[in-house]
Amino acid sequence: MITLIIFLGILALIAFFLVNVFNRFATLRNLVKDAWSNIDVALKRRYDLIPNLVETVKGYAKHEKSTLEAVINARNAAMAVPSGDINAQIKAENQLQQSLRSIFALGEAYPDLKANANYLDLQQKLNEIEENLERARRYYNGSVRENNTYGESVPGVLVASLFKYQHFNYFEAEEASRANVKVDFS
Repeated sequence: MITLIIFLGILALIAFFLVNVFNRFATLRNLVKDAWSNIDVALKRRYDLIPNLVETVKGYAKHEKSTLEAVINARNAAMAVPSGDINAQIKAENQLQQSLRSIFALGEAYPDLKANANYLDLQQKLNEIEENLERARRYYNGSVRENNTYGESVPGVLVASLFKYQHFNYFEAEEASRANVKVDFS
């Protein structure tokens, strides 16, 4: 009888441990998904704003067609990524971010454009969205760090495969986006 009680006690402890680990994995996964949804909302606002910005710039920089097309293509590629594929979305967003930098460089090169009220308003709105995205990315990366650390350390690592642990990638700037944008009008 004592052996049965000890055995049931050990089983209860194991079950309690597994439930705790499972709940922690679920909490962390949901934190990452919540953080990503904050980014997703800001990205949708950015997607809606980009065509207006491109159209405004078009009127001033007609011979910059390739720059404007690159921005639209990057926007369309980012919008085409399936909503559940966070890692592909991060990659597409980094490419879009780099192409947007070239539009702001055009604004510097065209004084009339830089003085245009519509362009300034769109640029301000885009800057607000970018600031919101920056905050959301920091929150996302913090959530990813916590999730990945738990899944790669004890006790999480012991049962990670059992609970289909999901490793998430950080939202990091690509090396190319760290370089200065070069605009050549020659």
